[in-house]
Amino acid sequence: MKFGLFFKAGSSRPADARAMKEIGPVKEISKGELFLGFLKIGLLGFGGVGPWSRHVIVEERRWLSDREFAEVLGVGQMLPGPNTMNAAVLVGDRFQGPAGVAASLLGMMTMPLVIVTALAMVYDRFAAVPEVNAGLTGAAAAAAGLVLGTALKMIRNVGLASVAWLILALAFVAMAVFGWPLVPVVLVLAPVSILVTVLGRKLGWRT
Repeated sequence: MKFGLFFKAGSSRPADARAMKEIGPVKEISKGELFLGFLKIGLLGFGGVGPWSRHVIVEERRWLSDREFAEVLGVGQMLPGPNTMNAAVLVGDRFQGPAGVAASLLGMMTMPLVIVTALAMVYDRFAAVPEVNAGLTGAAAAAAGLVLGTALKMIRNVGLASVAWLILALAFVAMAVFGWPLVPVVLVLAPVSILVTVLGRKLGWRT
């Protein structure tokens, strides 16, 4: 997938070249590597696996560039289900087909299933303790900070063009300011962004 209109004109191809130079040629990712990579993501992803997904997939394992990860995560966001699970499906299928999908999903779900099951057994006994509630509140704030930091890092590395900034701003205002639900916002902005991209290519826009 290429969304050229949404990246800075005149710098998208050099950015791709720089990314490919840093990441190197596309290599074969085995099913075992997919399983272990997503196992680590699931293990470390307290408060949400989104930030850790990018860290492992882009920075540590270098399976995808920042732009590729943003595109995969964007597609996963528009599909039903958790966006990171959808991204795991797309990444697994890209490298190993259906077997890669199974390996990625199994790795992603194994540790959270074990940990959450164990915690659920003791949560009822400690949920009313004030210190526990304070700790959970702090963990939620830290998780929000991780998500925000990851989003800002992706925006900086990908290099958004004016149209993409406009779509981003509309989505932010709709959800953060007006409190509109995610599904209607996606159903409206996704077709709009696609339409703008198609028109931009036909008209030769440079934004």
